[in-house]
Amino acid sequence: MDTTIALVTGANKGIGFETARQLGARGVTVLIGARDEARGIAAERALRYGLRDLRGSADVRFVPLDVTDASSVREAAGWIEKEYGRLDILVNNAGIAVGGGPPSETDLEAMREVFQTNVFGVIMVTNAMLPLLRRAAAARIVNVSSEVGSIAAMTDPGSPLAQMPAGLAYPSSKTALNMITALYAKELRDTPIKVNAANPGYTATDLNGNSGFRSAAEGAEVSVRLATLDASGPTGTLWGYTWSPQGAYRALPW
Repeated sequence: MDTTIALVTGANKGIGFETARQLGARGVTVLIGARDEARGIAAERALRYGLRDLRGSADVRFVPLDVTDASSVREAAGWIEKEYGRLDILVNNAGIAVGGGPPSETDLEAMREVFQTNVFGVIMVTNAMLPLLRRAAAARIVNVSSEVGSIAAMTDPGSPLAQMPAGLAYPSSKTALNMITALYAKELRDTPIKVNAANPGYTATDLNGNSGFRSAAEGAEVSVRLATLDASGPTGTLWGYTWSPQGAYRALPW
């Protein structure tokens, strides 16, 4: 099988949807992971017909996948194995942001909810898909993170991020995800698999009430770049846009 197979979690809208669209436009077979069946099927149809206009054909399929549910993750991995026998690209895009306020007022239930998706969900999906990724010639794992998870940026008095309100749940979940990325890259450094974290920048999505100054297409481009790295590309990096509408596009500090 010459086709590249990609799974994108949380792909029914926003950056995930656009990541799936851009990969599909490159001829990749895209598996749309979504926990809501109706939205997942709607995204599959929208992408399939939209990409058909670009390419004449498109292979896009919805896969039921709730990254917080172990049985759902196992079933998705089993289905991919049965249908394709391997996985070339995994984009851990699903993420949530709930709660707010200063750390001293953190709602622990909101904290657990965020970590369940943004941290534990990534580990569960990655571990379930890793046997399939190992069967690919040179698989790529992309974890969609954020510059707000960068300790260096958040504590640098000269960084715009240092002026952000000190909310705890979402930024700390992305800090954890950054370390997860680094350690998977470390474990897999002697294999062809590359593992990187993507920083889409402040992108307009439901996550922030569509207040971001970048489009979903711009944010997704970072994930697509990391998902399609050649053999000379990096592993174990946080890559993307620095803060600001005119932000640089480069490796960012952890």
